[in-house]
Amino acid sequence: MLVCLTLAATLGISACSGGATTTAATGSASAAPDGGGPAASAPRPAQVAVEPANGARSVSPVDPVKVTVTDGRIGDITLAKPDGGTVNGELAADKQSWTATEPLGYGKTYTWHGTATGTDNKPVEISGSFTTVSPNKQISGSLNVGDNQTYGIAIPIALTFSSKVTDKAAVERRLSVETTPKTEGSWAWTSDTSVHWRPKEYYQPGTQVKVAANIYGVDFGNGAFGKQDLTADFTIGRSEIVKGNTQTHHIQVIRDGQLVADYPVSFGLDSDPGRVTHSGTHVVMGKSATYSMCNPKYNYCDVNVPWAVRISNNGEFIHGLASSVWAQGKKNISHGCVNLSPERAKEYYDQALIGDPVEIEGSTQQLSPADGDYADWTYSWQDWTKLSAING
Repeated sequence: MLVCLTLAATLGISACSGGATTTAATGSASAAPDGGGPAASAPRPAQVAVEPANGARSVSPVDPVKVTVTDGRIGDITLAKPDGGTVNGELAADKQSWTATEPLGYGKTYTWHGTATGTDNKPVEISGSFTTVSPNKQISGSLNVGDNQTYGIAIPIALTFSSKVTDKAAVERRLSVETTPKTEGSWAWTSDTSVHWRPKEYYQPGTQVKVAANIYGVDFGNGAFGKQDLTADFTIGRSEIVKGNTQTHHIQVIRDGQLVADYPVSFGLDSDPGRVTHSGTHVVMGKSATYSMCNPKYNYCDVNVPWAVRISNNGEFIHGLASSVWAQGKKNISHGCVNLSPERAKEYYDQALIGDPVEIEGSTQQLSPADGDYADWTYSWQDWTKLSAING
């Protein structure tokens, strides 16, 4: 035991039991074998990773496309297109990654060419290829709003597709609406080919709206993919609400909270459900200085009217009609439209904006989704949000 303790004291060993030893701390770092500082990392060959993986097929043309190098740097790199061109991309400042900056095409094979150099100063080839998906069908879309336009406070954003959308959730996830000031709203699928965005309440006047449908490369389901992206930036104008009552035979124009006009009108004939003007919140959809009315069910066609403002897709307009001036303010005789004198119709027409709400009450028939676009405001907010493929 004395020998063990003596050796422990001499060699700096703290114990001699069980054959295990623990080196006592000396307060200094271990030296490299040659007596110099800490050992340096050994040089390594470059490790190259490509995304998508080499040989991948049916790649979405908007999936990430990237080369990443560890233990080295990229020397030169190109992603060749099948037509002989190259894909635009950006090399990171540390030269350890390169990322494509443009979308790819459908049904094309892309090939990597390049080299990376490891910390061992030896070159490593960057190579490989992948192929993008070939859709059975490409589905296009169109927006009802346009850049630099001004719309009324009730305008819905309507995105209409060229064919049925099967995977509505995948498409809806690629849709966005940005508003200043912030405005609560929701997407809702009004059919298999149309999705609308509507605010919970009317927009505030002057709201700036940016809508983006980033649908290129999106799998719509059943082998169909999005054909192109869509964007629009527009402005909400002044607040104007038209309020009408079929029993008082008047419409009132309320602009920025002030009554600016009170017009005697003739609404649709009350006694005929096929002619009565529907109650509910309509939206101005379009304007025509002259419009040819046609309703074979009621035996008339090619009836030209002036200053026609469409307020639904069921044939309802606010327009001028000289022959019904005698009834305006007194009696409902039209085939569903709101008749004014030509002079008053022009006055209203000249300042109406697409997207203005027209709130009508007093009739026996209610506006509904069966009346077509834009019936967005016939839904309660709770029912509207249920039509979302994501939040419903």
